[in-house]
Amino acid sequence: MSDPAIDPTAARQALIALRAEVGKAVVGNDAAVTGLILALLCRGHVLIEGVPGVAKTLLVRALATALDLRTTRVQFTPDLMPGDVTGSIVYDPGAAEFSFREGPVFTNLLLADEINRTPPKTQSALLEAMEERQVTVDGTGRRLPDPFIVIATQNPVEYEGTYPLPEAQLDRFLLKLTMPAPSRDDEIGILRRHAEGFDPRDLGAAGVRPVAGVEQLAAGRAAVAAVAVGPEVIGYAVDLCRATRGAPSVRLGVSPRGATALLGAARAWAWLSGRAYVTPDDVKALARPALRHRIELRPEAELEGATTDGLLERVLATVPVPR
Repeated sequence: MSDPAIDPTAARQALIALRAEVGKAVVGNDAAVTGLILALLCRGHVLIEGVPGVAKTLLVRALATALDLRTTRVQFTPDLMPGDVTGSIVYDPGAAEFSFREGPVFTNLLLADEINRTPPKTQSALLEAMEERQVTVDGTGRRLPDPFIVIATQNPVEYEGTYPLPEAQLDRFLLKLTMPAPSRDDEIGILRRHAEGFDPRDLGAAGVRPVAGVEQLAAGRAAVAAVAVGPEVIGYAVDLCRATRGAPSVRLGVSPRGATALLGAARAWAWLSGRAYVTPDDVKALARPALRHRIELRPEAELEGATTDGLLERVLATVPVPR
C-alpha cells in the first residue's frame, strides 16, 4: 500500500531525481539508471551486460544509496553453491537446535555480480526468488523483503570462463541493459573526478544522498498500475513479439511472458514521462531492452553476423505502427 500523503507527481519527481543523484558517482549512464528505475516500478529484474570496468557495480551501489535501500553483493564464481545465495540450515550448538541462516538474497537490491561465471545449478538458485519473491530451504518457504529485485551483471558470453544463462532464467529478467565503454568526453570526466579525489568506495563523500525511498516507490507503482493501455497498443506489442517468432534466423522467439514484460515496462516509462496512457512510441522505446535477451538466434545466423538487436531493428521497421 502506498502512503496516501504522497502525491504521485511528487513521487515521479523524486524518482526522476535519482538520475541526477546517481550521476554524482557514475558518469554517462542515464539510460541504465532509467532502466533500473523502470524495473523497480514494475517489480522486475535487470540483467546488465558490459565488459569489466564500466562501473556496473558502482551504478547499483549508487542507486541503492539514493533510494535508501539495502543492497547485498554476491560475487558469482565457479565454486559458488546455491546455499551460499539462498541461505541454509545450520546447527546451533548453544541452543542444541537447527536454525535457518539467511543468505544474501534477503535484501532489497541483490547485486549478482558476473552471474555468468557460475555454473547453471547455482544460477538456477535465483529462479524461485526472482519469480515467487521467496526461497524454499529444507521444504519451508521464506518470503523476501519488498521491494526486492535482482540486478545481475555479466560479461559478454564470448569471454573465457563464462556460462550462458538458461533460457528460463533469462526470461525472468524484465530488461537487459548494455553498458558500453564510455565516450571520450565521458572518460575524460571520469578521470577528472578521480584526479580530484573521487573514491568509488565512499559514495557519501561523493555527495550521493537518499532522494527517494520505499514510500515514493510504492506511490509510483500504484500510479503505473493506473496507466491506460489502448487495444491498438496491446495489439502492437503482440505483433512485435510474434514477428520475432516467425523470423527465419530465430531458433527461439519472444514468449508471451516477454510481451507482458514489454507492456509493463512501457506503462512505467509512460508514467515516468508524465503521461497517463501508453503510446506506440513507448512500446518502441522499450522493445530492445525488454526483448533482446528473450531471443535465441540460430547458430548459422550468428556465424553470419546476425544479432538480436539487428533483428529487433528489422522487426520495428516492418511491423505497422498503429495511429
